[in-house]
Amino acid sequence: MRWYLRSKIHKATVTEANIAYVGSITIDEDLLEACGLDVGEKVLVVSNTSGARLETYTIRGRRGSGVICVNGAAAHLIKEGEEIIIMGFELSSYRIEPQAILVDKSNCFVQYLTETEAQTTERL
Repeated sequence: MRWYLRSKIHKATVTEANIAYVGSITIDEDLLEACGLDVGEKVLVVSNTSGARLETYTIRGRRGSGVICVNGAAAHLIKEGEEIIIMGFELSSYRIEPQAILVDKSNCFVQYLTETEAQTTERL
């Protein structure tokens, strides 16, 4: 058994950081569905801006809102306006093809990514 990347939202922009909330990351429901993440699922969040990395769980945000809100203590590490990558993983005995999406600066879906395309967009 190995851990494989299963879901990824690439180059999302944090729209809000709310320290007062109990915890988690709120994600637009359209984006959750597009990349195959589930509500309450554990995710790794990586900031391309600050280099911060943290684990949390997902909360459903309003569909079509573009919301990416880092909540609770995590808001001390990742702030509004930062560019992030959100990843979900799966433990499996076979290789998994990740469902990765690229979003624009407003967190609107742009395209599905293959791993090669994801590596290319890292250089942009």
